[in-house]
Amino acid sequence: MTGVLPSGANPEVAAVRAEVLAARRMVVKVGSSSISGDNATQIDPLVDALAAAHALGVEVVLVSSGAIATAIPFLDLGRRPTDLATQQAAAAVGQNVLMWRYQTSLDRYRILAGQVLLTAGDLENPAHRSNAQRAMERLLGLRILPIVNENDTVATHEIRFGDNDRLAALVSELIGADLLVLLSDIDALYTHPPEHPAAEPIFRVAWDDDLSSVEIGDIGSAGVGTGGAGTKIAAAKHAGHAGVPVLLTSANRVGAALSGQLTGTWYEAAPRS
Repeated sequence: MTGVLPSGANPEVAAVRAEVLAARRMVVKVGSSSISGDNATQIDPLVDALAAAHALGVEVVLVSSGAIATAIPFLDLGRRPTDLATQQAAAAVGQNVLMWRYQTSLDRYRILAGQVLLTAGDLENPAHRSNAQRAMERLLGLRILPIVNENDTVATHEIRFGDNDRLAALVSELIGADLLVLLSDIDALYTHPPEHPAAEPIFRVAWDDDLSSVEIGDIGSAGVGTGGAGTKIAAAKHAGHAGVPVLLTSANRVGAALSGQLTGTWYEAAPRS
């Protein structure tokens, strides 16, 4: 584990940059707090970065949280609902608005989005998993940008305990992605919670590093999402063990990340057999 960001001339940096730029199929995950409420304006810069990769021929899948958070002001809820029925209703409203916002932004680049709603059960059931994989492959073959979210309107256990970091790792494994990018409100994983005076950014994590020396804080905690640093580390480990490298950085650094600039924390992938 590397605890400081090396210089741009470092061979490690060159290797990471090359791997990012070589990715021909990638999954990008963004959390609720990064694209809802006052941060809804971050959708356009996110789409700018995705469209730039798409224009280079990269197959891009976006895993986006935010359906429930997006619905909160429309339903005058004040904050994220706690009862399941209201969460499901909010997801139904918010998913519609969220897709409209993404498609409106993608229209600037003449890119068509395709909505894919999944539950954990869909990827655990062999028949459902095969169907999801076939649909995703066809969407990518048609140069459509799939936007994946958990199907919160019908989810039960998942809506309370799931998170889209895990979903993004499962999707990256499902489609054999070359890269998974996890976006949050924090620019990297740190040795301590970012506000801690001794916190240092971690540049690189080996695929078999258990990160036992890292004090886990929280990432993306605006009161509207369900994830945190722990879920991102777990997702990175899952993807890494499946052979997919992971870059963790902030949503406002997505353009720099996808262009290969030095940013965030790089999780190495286990060697593919």
